[in-house]
Amino acid sequence: MRPEDAMPEMASLWIFGYGSLVWKPDFKYKRRKVGYIRGYKRRFWHGDNFHRGDENTPGRVVTLVEDDEERTWGVAYEVTGAQVEESLQYLNLREVVLGGYVTKMVEFTPRESEENEENEENEAPLLALVYMATSDNPIYQGPASAAEIAAQIASCQGRTGHNIEYLLRLAEFMRLCCPEVEDEHLFSIEAAALALLL
Repeated sequence: MRPEDAMPEMASLWIFGYGSLVWKPDFKYKRRKVGYIRGYKRRFWHGDNFHRGDENTPGRVVTLVEDDEERTWGVAYEVTGAQVEESLQYLNLREVVLGGYVTKMVEFTPRESEENEENEENEAPLLALVYMATSDNPIYQGPASAAEIAAQIASCQGRTGHNIEYLLRLAEFMRLCCPEVEDEHLFSIEAAALALLL
């Protein structure tokens, strides 16, 4: 079942992005919030044979892997009214048809704003739709060393652009929006990829 079929009457919906959606949502939304989901870690374990690679040389993009001890930081977008159906139709093509992802509802916790910290009020968690790839997907790549993933990323390009752009933009988002978060998986792959390019 497609997400837009399951939620046709929703007045609003939050959509959580943890990969390219953090910098390139490409759909209209009412507002966005930086925050995290618990119980998942972000990993460059999914293949991409369209956006960041091709059939012969698939790129690597992130997916979520269950881990009770972890949090994944990203951006949640609120879509309202006609934006709900429009965004779901767009994301169904981008993430499900072309990307091989499936959908799930997760609890998203917004980052506390400075104003909320001063008032000692925390924003309540929100229910959000997330797209993730599972190991039964034919283009799922699975675990590899940082050096192996970096080498694959450094050599791949797809219709949306070079795979290295995806990696660097994700690392840039984390440094700018979540500077206190140490994402060892992401930053070790970034360092290994940059070493290959320099």
